[in-house]
Amino acid sequence: VHLVESGGGAVQAGGSLRLSCGCSGNSYSDYCMGWFRQAPGLEREGVAMIDRDGQTTYSNSVKGRFTVSKDNAKNTLYLQMNSLSPEDAAMYYCAAHAGPYCYSMNNANFPFWGQGTQVTVSS
Repeated sequence: VHLVESGGGAVQAGGSLRLSCGCSGNSYSDYCMGWFRQAPGLEREGVAMIDRDGQTTYSNSVKGRFTVSKDNAKNTLYLQMNSLSPEDAAMYYCAAHAGPYCYSMNNANFPFWGQGTQVTVSS
């Protein structure tokens, strides 16, 4: 499974960005997929997940502002981020779980990772 993120950039507080994650090698639609982020000096944290059936899970910090979705025909995962704040600034990664369903946002459950895309939010 090869994952490539795109769509990061610089935005002002209150703005929006949409991240994309292209998947090749295996059909990502068969896996639980997740978005994670890591800010400097902090641990990587789970942001959102979507399973094979489209069931989604969000961290409390982004619930109501971020939306994870996927386009199975394009083998692409998305993360729509609205109402961004400086606290959302981080490197964002997409990841693939080893199975079809998502049980937790524990990094260890996701063996496949992209290289990341940087999100910067200015106040």
